[in-house]
Amino acid sequence: MTAAEQHPYQLEDQIGFKLRLANQRHLELFARMMPQVTPTQFAILARLRETGPLSQNHLGRLVGMDAATTKGVIDRLKTKGLVESRRNETDMRRLDISLSPAGAAFVEDAVETARAITQATLRNLTPREQERLLALLDKL
Repeated sequence: MTAAEQHPYQLEDQIGFKLRLANQRHLELFARMMPQVTPTQFAILARLRETGPLSQNHLGRLVGMDAATTKGVIDRLKTKGLVESRRNETDMRRLDISLSPAGAAFVEDAVETARAITQATLRNLTPREQERLLALLDKL
């Protein structure tokens, strides 16, 4: 009997399947608890809150997005009045992104909601399990 015969492929045992289900649950919670922005938009706002103004390309790298995705997210946040952009004074090819006053106020309030979303996502885990899961995900 081969290894494949001894251990047949079961979709529900696969890491990708489990990660997708966990992500779906998290996205449902996020949409319900913070409907004003998407998780990707919030990531941009939260990173700008942490760092201050950044070039669009650097900002995208810091939140794990490619340039095209970053541009689309920034455009939508500009339409919502949450970020501002301006040409860099020393390199006119570079676009610097910053929180608008409305964006800064929004993200300050939204951080507590984001913490609640994380807790709701992890609610079935003990504090030790939560720490371990986050550490293991960092290793991936």
